[in-house]
Order: sequence, then C-alpha cells, then structure tokens
Amino acid sequence: MTMHLPAIRDLIDDAWETPGTELDGTLEDPATGQVLSRAVATTADRLERALAVSDHAAGRIEPETLEAIADDLEPCLERIAELDAFATGVPLRQTRQLGAIVAGSFRLAADRIRAGALRADRDGVEVHRLPLGPALCLVPWNAPAPMAAHKVANALAAGCPVILKVSESAPYSAVILAEVIAERVPAGMFQLVHGDADTGARLTADARIKAVSFTGGVAGGRAVAGASAPLLRPCQLELGGNNPLVVLPDADTRTTARMAAELLTTLNGQWCRALGRLIVPAARAGELREAIGKELATLSIGPPLDPGTDMGPLVHSRHVAAIRAVLDRSGHHAYGLVPESGNYCAPAFLDGDSPEEIFGPVAGVVTYDRIEDAVHIANAVPYGLEGYVCGTDTEFALAVARRIRAGEVKVNGSSIMSLHPMTPRPAWGISGLGEEGTSETLQFFTGARVVGVEGRFALHTS
Repeated sequence: MTMHLPAIRDLIDDAWETPGTELDGTLEDPATGQVLSRAVATTADRLERALAVSDHAAGRIEPETLEAIADDLEPCLERIAELDAFATGVPLRQTRQLGAIVAGSFRLAADRIRAGALRADRDGVEVHRLPLGPALCLVPWNAPAPMAAHKVANALAAGCPVILKVSESAPYSAVILAEVIAERVPAGMFQLVHGDADTGARLTADARIKAVSFTGGVAGGRAVAGASAPLLRPCQLELGGNNPLVVLPDADTRTTARMAAELLTTLNGQWCRALGRLIVPAARAGELREAIGKELATLSIGPPLDPGTDMGPLVHSRHVAAIRAVLDRSGHHAYGLVPESGNYCAPAFLDGDSPEEIFGPVAGVVTYDRIEDAVHIANAVPYGLEGYVCGTDTEFALAVARRIRAGEVKVNGSSIMSLHPMTPRPAWGISGLGEEGTSETLQFFTGARVVGVEGRFALHTS
C-alpha cells in the first residue's frame, strides 16, 4: 500500500508553517526500514511566539464546540489510523480501534462539562473549577493521535489555551488533528509545534506554561517534574511500566496463553502497559511457556497497513537495535518468523527476570512456589502502572490482585482499554505522578476557587 503523507507543519497564532529546524534523527518507514527524511522541529522564534500567544489567549470552549470537533474528526479517523500505523509500525487493526478515542475524547469532555464537572458547590458555597492557564501537552510516538486528543480535549474543555507538542518520530496524524481543531476554536486557544526532547524542555522551562501533561519515559518525566518544581506548577506524568502477569496455579492454560501473547505483542510491545514480567508457578513453567509459544507462533507478523497483520515492525531502527542489545545480553527464546527487511523483532521471553522496562515484544520469566512469593516478585520493581492476574477461581484471583502495587490490576483480561471508561488511570512509584482519566484529566487542568457568604460553619473567637 502506497502511503501519501501530509506535509509536516506547525500551527502558531493561527498560521501554518513548515518547521524550520532539522534534527539529527530521521523519519523511517518501519515496514521497510527506509529513511524518509530528517526529523524536524519548530524554530525557537516560533516557539516564543506560541508561548506569547498562549499567555494572552482566552476563550470558553462550549460543549457544542467540542462535539462539533468530534463530528468533524469522524470522517478523518481512517486516515488518522493509517498515518499512525505507518509511523509507529502498530498494525492498522489496532490503530483503528484506538481511533475511537480520537473523536470520543471530545465527546466525553463535552459530556463532563454538561454534567457540571466545573462546579462542585457545597451547602450554598460556590466551588468553581477554573482553567489554570496555558497548558502544554507532550505526546509520545506509540499512540500519537489518541493521546493527543485525550489531553487536548480536556485542556480545552477546562478553558486552557493549549500547546501540543508531538513526538518527532510520529508527526503526521497530529497535522490532521490540528487542522480540524483549528477550524472550531478561537485563534491562540490551540497551537501545534514539533520537535524532540530539547523542544519539550524549552517549553517546559517557561513560566508562562501553567500546567504540563506528559506521557513518555521515566527520564523525560523526571525532566518535566524537575522543571516544574521551582515554579510550583502542576504536572501530570504517565511514565513507564514493567508490568507483571501473575499466573496462578489453577489458571486455564489457553487463557494464560492468550493473555500473555496479547500483552507481549499489542502495539508491538511498544506501550507502557505491556507485559514486562511473566510470573508463573514453577511446576507449570514448561507447560505454560510451550502453550504461549504456540499462541505466538500463530500470529501474522508483517506490514502494519496490511489488515491481516497481528504484529508489525518497531518504530525505528534505533529502537530495534536497543531491543536486540537486551536480547544479546540475555538468554532468551524467540517465537515466530519476521520479514528479513524492515524494523522487525520477533516476540521473545528472557530466561529470567527483567528489572527494567524494555518497551518492546520482550518480557522476563520468573517462577514461584508460593503465592506470597508471586506477590513479592510482582511488587519487587519500582514501577507501578499496570498488573495482570490469571486464575480460574475469580475471587481468589481478585484477592491476589488487591495485593499488587499498581494503578490498575486486571483479572483474566489483557485488553488495551481500561477496566471502565470512568475509572482513573493512576500510576504508582516511578510509573508516574497523579492520575489520568475521563474526569481526572479534565480536573488536572483546573484549579478550585471557593466563593460564598460566611455562615454556619464560621468559628468566632471573640
């Protein structure tokens, strides 16, 4: 399939321009490994203009406007899914599913506003949720359009002027998203910039930014937090994970194989909630690894734009090199055949634990003899994003899940979606700071103001 890519443009002060700075990195076609062009960044003077415009922008975005953006996005979702699949290597089948988040984020934000999310009065005392001010949304490359839509929709719903910076490795779908948003919101309320970590650092360091929502790696999150701390500025950080799948002694073999294979290969393993550590009963280790291997061997590994592909290539050749370096240092077993050209990496299990996040289709394997040991192993890393438990006795599996230190723990499930659209997406330990979610992200971009006439709760000391 020949892919027509949009021109990479930034949007600043209602004007579109081609980013004027070339970076050292390159953009590749993950399916072939072909270098397409140099990565680009918005120039320093344009970044300064974006900050100045955001600092003076104001305008309430009504629910009807958010819904209109969602309506306008609907005809673009297939194009956005194709662009994200091309840029990231994630199979089109999966980017299409995630595409529902793109338009859905604006509808959910509109629903929250209508439901009164910006007011929480108590006994005649007014509690207003007001916009913090200019918001910076920093989006990674693995699901660029859905993550951008979620952050931007909620920031706009809160009333914040938004600067969106997307990853230099996957810039295409953001242009389509920005074209739609720009048609519906006042000039200056939404701006799009491009660039790498240096661009993000330049924006994050500026005191005119009043809130930063970042999804990415631990190192990037620490940099955002470090820049925000002296400014006493809130930051929302969703970072990495080294997520355990605890397989209980009574677990069904087929369910275990399905869960492990899905968690290892969804988004080609390039997602923060992917499987990092498979924790299995020692007595069943051989049987379960064989079953998982057979499940992995059935997957179709190929070009991301092929509708029949189950697993595609990794985003960039440098990412493949990093994954292979991990495999070269460790004993491992790989499964399935991959094309000879392109940024492909077969799914693999290490012969032992993986103390760090790998961010690819690779996970460690650890065995246990007692349930207490399984829980200890699951909690023995500093991450705490996601956990998984597989077991036939659901009540016992839930009891084990409650002991795992993670923001969300799924029992007998491996979907990329949250357990419920209205539950928070928390992060523990070095997996992040604060909570994301349908309600939580909207609230993050606001501050409370309490107004009222002093009454029965007053304490007088005269």
